[in-house]
Amino acid sequence: MALTLDEAVAQLGHRLSPKRRSAALRLRRLADPAAGPPLLEALQREVRDVRTWETQYQLVMALGECGHRPALGLIKELARRPIEATMVYVALGDAVIRLSPPEETARSLRRCLESGTPMLADGALRAVAMRRLPLDAAAIDHLLDFLAPLAPYDGRRFWAAAAAAGWTGPRVTEFLRACAAGPQAVVADAATSSLRGEYRTYSVL
Repeated sequence: MALTLDEAVAQLGHRLSPKRRSAALRLRRLADPAAGPPLLEALQREVRDVRTWETQYQLVMALGECGHRPALGLIKELARRPIEATMVYVALGDAVIRLSPPEETARSLRRCLESGTPMLADGALRAVAMRRLPLDAAAIDHLLDFLAPLAPYDGRRFWAAAAAAGWTGPRVTEFLRACAAGPQAVVADAATSSLRGEYRTYSVL
């Protein structure tokens, strides 16, 4: 039987990292704002141990799903730190977008793109796609300028192609057509759907 909210919160303090990770994943799926404060406390403890990066990933993702904006300061701080397990950056980029106020989305995306950390940018683009966020013309132009010099196989093109279903303009169409004709099947499929204005449902770790 799946853990209740209270059981999952209690399990965040378990001595075993896999148990804490399981609790964080459950809270991520519940997406209950009430879980935000204990998740933030758990992340503050967890980041002291670099070995538990998988648990840290799930804690960050859970905070994003719960919409706990008081965690944004810590998440931005962690995003500036050197992290050996770079997958954590994906969760951090994802959470930055989810926790930023709507009027700050474009600015937060720009900062992630310009961070020099590819997986932070990837996570931010993933959140934009998963939440089907609209971007204004200036934000879209900046994003497309960022993507233009990247290799056709660069994974960041995938989430941008998936997100673009709700965007308009000749540059968007040109970008999507190039992706649809590109060498990566998953990117081409996402771009083809977006050219039709159709969002697809994606699952993530």
